[in-house]
Order: sequence, then structure tokens, then C-alpha cells
Amino acid sequence: MTDRDVIAAAEAVLELCKARRLKLATAESCTGGLVAAALSEIPGSSLVLDRGFVTYSNEAKQQMLGVAAATIARYGAVSHECALEMAEGALARAPVDLAVAVTGIAGPGGAVPGKPVGLVFFCGLARSGRRIACERRFGDAGRAHVRRASVLQALALLEDLAATETADRPQD
Repeated sequence: MTDRDVIAAAEAVLELCKARRLKLATAESCTGGLVAAALSEIPGSSLVLDRGFVTYSNEAKQQMLGVAAATIARYGAVSHECALEMAEGALARAPVDLAVAVTGIAGPGGAVPGKPVGLVFFCGLARSGRRIACERRFGDAGRAHVRRASVLQALALLEDLAATETADRPQD
């Protein structure tokens, strides 16, 4: 990944997490692991990034992250509720302080009534209980644009979460 803005955002997250001794995990759907890839592009990222869950299918969301089938049936995989359960699942399944989840419609297909291409939901959770959730409508600007914008949003959310957290583990 050579996008300077993405690399700069990933570096900012990693530096803040290192300074605060925080570990993180990602739970990704429409970004297909690009958030974890952006973080792991930076040397030394293993001090912060523990793991990434790429859960592209509904079955993967359920099996790997514990997203309830009822949540997907009622709200859809592209929803605030699914993003929250993805983040909760990542936090429950990894020895980390922070988790971020991304689920959306990158396009060009996949839109359904009320859920257009470019709609993406994000949820970040801290083990302390702090939660940040947001919805973005990036528009039908192309798959690459939606995914890049989603990576930047997820990294910004992680940076925001990390700014108020400190790990309860001893300094390395």
C-alpha cells in the first residue's frame, strides 16, 4: 500500500498506541483486510496490531466474530448493529485494548433499498467500555474510493479511541 495519506494515518495510530501501550484488532468486511494491511505496512506494527478478522460473508461474521444470525436477519450485515457486534466479537476474541469494525457496500453492486453503494458503518470499542460508532455515505464514487475512504475513517476512529485509553499492562 503506497497511499501517503493512509500510511500517515496508520503511523499516527501506531505511534499513539505504542505510547499508551495499547494493542488492537480489526474486524473488516467491505475493506477486506485493508485496515490491518495499512497498519502492518509500518515496521514495528507488531507491537500494536494483534490480529485482523476478515469476515466478508455473513457466515464468517457469525462464525469468527459471533455476530448473531438474528442481527443480520433483522438489520442486515450492513448496519450499526452488525458493526457493533463485529467490534464486540473482535474484542472478545483477542487479547487487545481496542477493536474497530467496518461493514458496508463498496460497489459497484450490492445496493438494496435504503442501503446505497457507498454506505459504510464503523464501530470502535475499547476494553474500558468506550464506544464510537458512525455511518458514512461515500457515494457511488467507485469501489476503490469507498474502500480507501473507509480505511481512513477506521484509522481516524482508532486514533480517537486510542487518545483516551491506556493499557493496564506493564511497560515493555
